[in-house]
Amino acid sequence: MTAEALPAELRRAIVQIARTPRLLVACDYDGTLAPITTNPDEARARPESVGALRSLATLHETTCAVISGRALRDLAILSRLPSEIHLVGSHGSEFDIGFVHALEPEARELHRNLEAELARIIDGVAGASLEVKPASIAVHVRRADRDAARQIVAAVHEGPSTWEGVTTTDGKEVVELSVVKTDKGSALDTLRHQAGATAAVFVGDDVTDEKAFARLHGPDLGVKVGDGDTLAQYRIGDTTDVATVLAFLLEERRNWLYGEQAPPIERISMLANERSVALLTPDAKLTWLCHPGPDAPAVFADLLGGESAGHFSVKPHRNGLPLGQRYLPNTMTVETRWSRLLVTDYLEPESAPHRTDLVRVISGETTASIVFAPRPEFGGVPVRLLREEDGLRVIGTSEPFVLRSPGVQWEITSDGLHDTASALVPLERDKPVVLELRCGTTDLGPHELTEIERRARAGRYWSEWATALKLPQVEPELVARSALTLRGLADADTGGVMAAATTSLPEEIGGVRNWDYRYCWIRDGAMTVRELVTLGSLDEAEGFLRWLHGVLSTLAGPERLHPLYTLAGTQLGAEAVIDSLPGYKGSRPVRVGNLANHQVQLDVFGPVVELVMTLAEARGELRDEDWQMVRAMAEAVTRRWSEPDHGIWEERHVPRHRVYSRVMCWVTIDRAIKLAEIYGRPVPAGWPELRDRIATDVLENGWNPEVQAFTTAYDGTDLDAASLFVGLSGLLDPQDERFQSTVTAIEAELRSGSTVYRYRRDDGLPGGEGGFHLCAAWMIEAYLLTGRRTEAEELFEQLVDAAGPTGLLPEQYDPVAERSLGNHPQAYSHIGLIRCARLLSES
Repeated sequence: MTAEALPAELRRAIVQIARTPRLLVACDYDGTLAPITTNPDEARARPESVGALRSLATLHETTCAVISGRALRDLAILSRLPSEIHLVGSHGSEFDIGFVHALEPEARELHRNLEAELARIIDGVAGASLEVKPASIAVHVRRADRDAARQIVAAVHEGPSTWEGVTTTDGKEVVELSVVKTDKGSALDTLRHQAGATAAVFVGDDVTDEKAFARLHGPDLGVKVGDGDTLAQYRIGDTTDVATVLAFLLEERRNWLYGEQAPPIERISMLANERSVALLTPDAKLTWLCHPGPDAPAVFADLLGGESAGHFSVKPHRNGLPLGQRYLPNTMTVETRWSRLLVTDYLEPESAPHRTDLVRVISGETTASIVFAPRPEFGGVPVRLLREEDGLRVIGTSEPFVLRSPGVQWEITSDGLHDTASALVPLERDKPVVLELRCGTTDLGPHELTEIERRARAGRYWSEWATALKLPQVEPELVARSALTLRGLADADTGGVMAAATTSLPEEIGGVRNWDYRYCWIRDGAMTVRELVTLGSLDEAEGFLRWLHGVLSTLAGPERLHPLYTLAGTQLGAEAVIDSLPGYKGSRPVRVGNLANHQVQLDVFGPVVELVMTLAEARGELRDEDWQMVRAMAEAVTRRWSEPDHGIWEERHVPRHRVYSRVMCWVTIDRAIKLAEIYGRPVPAGWPELRDRIATDVLENGWNPEVQAFTTAYDGTDLDAASLFVGLSGLLDPQDERFQSTVTAIEAELRSGSTVYRYRRDDGLPGGEGGFHLCAAWMIEAYLLTGRRTEAEELFEQLVDAAGPTGLLPEQYDPVAERSLGNHPQAYSHIGLIRCARLLSES
C-alpha cells in the first residue's frame, strides 16, 4: 500500500506533525504493530512497521515507543523490537524491567490476593487464563466460551475491580487489574515529558488506547486502527495501514530534518535592487525572499526548510535539467536556461520603499510548470490564495501580497494549513509569460511600462554604475560581479549594509553555528563601502556614513556603539530560534537576531577611520562632521584601548586582550593623525604618544617567543588569522622577521589547501567550521608584503575557483568535504576578492 491510499486529511496531518521540532511517536503493540492472533504468544509485529519505527527512532529529535498492555518482559521477548525503541508494559505500569521491586509492601500483598481471587474466578473455565505481570494481572477470555467469558468479566467487575487500590482497564476480550494507578494516557504523558516533545503521534486499536487518545492535544495526532468509537481524529483499517502511516511519517520527517536536495550554497544566485534581496537556486526556484526588507521575516524560506517553507518555482513540465544560469553582463538580472525554456528574473529597482517587486519572464517552446507557495512569517501564518482575473491574491497576512499572472490558469490545493497554486503553461515562440510578485500592495493592475521597458530599465540601473567602475587588470569581470554584489547588499534608502543576504546557513553541515547576518555590522559595513570607493564608487560610502552619523546622534559617544544594528539603524530585538524550520541540510537551529549585538568590540573604530581617510582622498576633502566623528572615535580609543574585548570573531567566551583589537585601536589613532596632517586639522595633544604606546604594547605583549608569532591575545599561545594585521596595517614593517615568522606560523597551523581558518582553538561552541575566504585574502596580502608573490597568485586562483558559476562567494569553504559553507553571498568574501585583485594588479 502506498501513502496515496491513506485519506488525504490524514496525509496532510502527517506532513504537518512531521515538522515539529521534537517528535514523540508511540504505538500500541497487539492489533497495531502486530495483527491480532488467537494465541497471543504468536503475535509478531509486521517487519515493515518495525523497520519504519526503528528508522524514525534514529532520526534527530525523534523518540519512538511502544505502549502495550503486555508485561514488559513478555513484550520485549515477543516483539524483538530494537533498543532504539522505548518499551512500556502493563499499560504504563512498567517503564523498566525491575519495576516490581519498586512496589510498596501493601501493593505486593494486594497483588498476591488479586492473583488468588482471579484464579478462583476462572477456575474450571476452558480457554480462560491469567497473565501475571509485575504490577497487574490480566484476565484473558478470548478463547473461552462466549457465555462463560461474559460471566467471568462480570464477576471480575463485581468483585476484585471494586477493591481499594485496584485500577481496572477493559480491553478486547481482556480485563486488566493493576495495583498501581496508571493507564496508557499517563504513560504517554511521562514519555512526552522525558523526550521534551513538542508534539506526539499515537496509534492504537484497543479500548485501552482511548486513554492515550484522550491525552492528545494541540498539534498531536491520534490514529485509530479498525472499528469502534474513538477519540482519535483519524482512522485506518488494519496493521498494514499502520506500516504505511509509519513509513510516510518517516519519509516526511527525514525530508524535513535533512532536506531533500539542497543546492550547493555557492551555486545560489542573488537578485537585488538596493532595497531587497532574493535568492535563486540553479534551477530557477525562488528559495529565499524576505519582506518588508531583507532583515524581515521570510516569505519564501525553502533555503532553510525545503519546499514546505515556501518557494516559487518555474521549470519545464517534462523533466530536464537546466543547461546553465548566468547574470546578464553588469546587471543583477539572472537568466536560467533549459534547452527549450528560458526564465529571466529581476527585482524592480524603481519600486516604492514599502514594495518588493519581483518580475519573472518565462519564454520558450515547451510547457512550463509553475508552483507558487508563499509562506509568510517563516511559514508561521496560514495562507489562502484567492484566484482573480489577472492573478492571485494572498489572504491572511499582515502585509499584502499579490501575484499578477494574466492568462495563467491556476489550480489551488491546500495541505490544511497553507494553499499552494500550480499551473501548466504552454509556451509559444515570441510570446513570453510574465509573472509579477508584488509584495506590499493589493494592486493587480497592469504596469504603466511594458515588461521589455522595465527589464531594460532594471539593467541600466546596474550597468551604468558597473561600467563606470575602475577595475583592476586581474579578474576584472569577477571583481565587477563582486562589486555589484556588495552594492546589492547595501540599502540605498538607509545607507546600511548587510553582512550577508541570509540567516543560518551553517558553518558546519548539521551543526549549530548558524547565525543571522542580515544586519549592518559597523566594521563590515565600513570595509564594504571602502572597497567600493577604491573602485571609484562613492555613493555607498556617503550613504553608510550618513547611516552611522544617524546612529551616533542617538548615543552619548562612540564607545556606546553596539557592534551591529538593523539596516534602519535601530537596535536589534532579542535573538530567537525558528523551531519550525529544520535548517539548510538539517542544520539547526535557525536563528533570527544576533547576540553579538551586546558584545564589546573595540576594533570597530579602525575600519571606520580608514573609510573616512579613503573617502576624503577620493573626493579631495575631509568633511567637518566626518572629522568630528574621527576625533570622537579616537577619544573613545584613548579611554578604552587597554580593555579586553570579544574581538572581530565575536566569541562568546570571556573578553581577552586581543592582538587584532589592539592593532585596530592603533589604526584608529594612526589614521586620525594622518587625516589631521593632510587636511590641516589640529592634532590633539597626546595622540602621537598614544599611538606609540599602543604599538609598544602590541609588540611587547602580542609577540610570543615560544611559538615565534603574534598570537590571538596576550594570554595564550593560540594563533588567529586576524593577527596578520600587525603587518597588514603598517604597525610593524612587513619585512620585520617577527611578521614573516607570524605569516609562516599562521600558514602552518591555519592554512588548509585553498583556504585559511580563523583559528583552531576552543571558542565555547560545539562543532567546527570551514576556512574563511576573508582569511585567505589576508594571507594573500601577507604573501605579497613578504615577497612571496607566487604563493599569493596560487592562493588567489584557488579563491577564484571557490566562486560559484555566477561569481558569488559565501563566507567559508570546507577543504576536506570540498563544499561551501556559511551565509551567502558574504560581503567579507567579496571584499577580500576585490582587494586581492587590486593588489595583484598593482604589485
